[in-house]
Amino acid sequence: MTATKIALVTGAGSGIGRAVAVALAVAGHAVVLAGRRKDTLEETAATIGAAGGTALAVPTDVTDPASVAALFDRTKAAYGRLDVLFNNAGINVPPIPMEDLTLEQWRAVVDTNLTGPFLCAQHAIRLMKAQAPRGGRIINNGSISAQVPRPHSAPYTATKHAITGLTRSIALDGRKHDIACGQIDIGNAATEMTRRMTTGVLQANGTMAVEPTMDVKAVADTVVLMAGLPLDANVQFVTVMATEMPFIGRG
Repeated sequence: MTATKIALVTGAGSGIGRAVAVALAVAGHAVVLAGRRKDTLEETAATIGAAGGTALAVPTDVTDPASVAALFDRTKAAYGRLDVLFNNAGINVPPIPMEDLTLEQWRAVVDTNLTGPFLCAQHAIRLMKAQAPRGGRIINNGSISAQVPRPHSAPYTATKHAITGLTRSIALDGRKHDIACGQIDIGNAATEMTRRMTTGVLQANGTMAVEPTMDVKAVADTVVLMAGLPLDANVQFVTVMATEMPFIGRG
């Protein structure tokens, strides 16, 4: 297939990032794959190649400004432009009471889930506003934790609420440069990270309950839809979740 647009996906080595990267490639994007582990990025690249797509794996630590700068330098050198950034990389810590969290645990989540997307967005904006034709799209992975918390999730919930503010700021500041920004809030997509949902998750009332999940393909399809819109249209916020999960009425 012939790639017509360039997309960059962080956290592309597994889970949602891998599913989205493959879907974007199938939809006609050349995809830059960013993540900490070279081996998993190459697995994603091989899957894309087998589907007839184009991918470039660039091992990246989104918490490291120099590493992020190198990622975007590689992207520009390889393709000359960037049309879509999917800010997806994220981590969590074990569900323990807030008062028992260490400062190191807090900082690790903030650095990855908030500072990382900020750094990537900075570089994407610089590239998108200077390229011809001008503009592009940034899509942030917010998670339904950007709307409501789970028990014992202060660092993750705080960073995902902050992503909502970052999304709004990028959308506002990017207007004059033809840069659109939207956010996808995801609930219980079936990945390795959500495997525990099928055995029991702590609920707000203190009980453990099995939670339904959904095929991660629903997430990938939604991101492809958002990415494929013309720049004069934008999905500002969208929630994609397992229909029967405890979200509406949570708590």
